[in-house]
Amino acid sequence: MGKKVILIVEDEANIREVYSEVLKTDYDVIESSDGEDGLVKAMEGKWDLMLLDIMLPKRDGLEILSRIKKDVILKGKPVVLLTNLGRDSIIKEGYNLGASGYLVKSEINPGDVAATVRRILEEVQNDQISGSV
Repeated sequence: MGKKVILIVEDEANIREVYSEVLKTDYDVIESSDGEDGLVKAMEGKWDLMLLDIMLPKRDGLEILSRIKKDVILKGKPVVLLTNLGRDSIIKEGYNLGASGYLVKSEINPGDVAATVRRILEEVQNDQISGSV
């Protein structure tokens, strides 16, 4: 089985590139720079975990998350929201829509992103193993 695939939907090029470089060590990475392209790539389903910015041009991250979680095939895939908005209402809405977690970009470093991705993918794998027994 090949490497897990991480889809990064982030409009800030420097942030997207840093996260991509850190994650490419252990994962295959697909990048998207806006909400419209991000939704297209998300719906293709060729990813195992998505890092999804909330504030995006063309389509916001919460709308993308909502569409993913309504899809029968994609709804079980983990989505971690990326935000500079530490507002509880936005975070709560994200969790209500099915987000697996969130990261406040201004409070984390690239190592934190990699650790969060690894932890969530391990949790998903453990859930699949225990669910299949």
